[in-house]
Amino acid sequence: MYTGLLHSHKLLVLLFLVHYVVKLVLLLMNRHDSLAKYSKTTRIPEMVLSAGFLLTGIGMLFQGAILSKLLIIKVICVFASIPLAVIGFKKGNKVLAFIAVFLIVMSYGLAEMNKKAKTGDKIDTSTVTDPIVAGKLIYVNKCAQCHGEIGNGGASGAKDLSLTQLTAEEQKVAIRNGKNAMPGFKEDVLSEADLDAVIQYIATLKQ
Repeated sequence: MYTGLLHSHKLLVLLFLVHYVVKLVLLLMNRHDSLAKYSKTTRIPEMVLSAGFLLTGIGMLFQGAILSKLLIIKVICVFASIPLAVIGFKKGNKVLAFIAVFLIVMSYGLAEMNKKAKTGDKIDTSTVTDPIVAGKLIYVNKCAQCHGEIGNGGASGAKDLSLTQLTAEEQKVAIRNGKNAMPGFKEDVLSEADLDAVIQYIATLKQ
């Protein structure tokens, strides 16, 4: 459910952004007749897009999205952009229209920054000799927020690791590359040894 909402939300936001960029370009070029015609033609699609990306965003929050500072700022930017866009384009105010589009772009960037911020800094496991203990240390700091303490947390659409059928190699690929709302953990954050340790710890969560 969450994954479907996430992909739908991204598509709707992208379409909404493109739509408003077109309107902004027409406004900045003083193509007022073209802008009026375009706005009239796309009035209903714009309403559908607006409602769609707001509803999918709200849906993700109810499906367990974790509210970080960046995500809260993103929500504020989105809700601030809507009245600014309405007033800016209705009144032909280029400054307000530009700010509205900028806030939409900024909200998209904040979402990507929020995803990358989840990886955090590298965990020092150099003094830990047991790979299971090292894996648990990394898991608690990097994974438990979404996957939960025993793997079935399910926040932000996280898969149930206690029931996973993925092989160790498939899990490594998913962790390295990321998937859906989960960011990819590259070698600067998770070394090969740490990655192996996490995989070994995840195996202890399986039922």
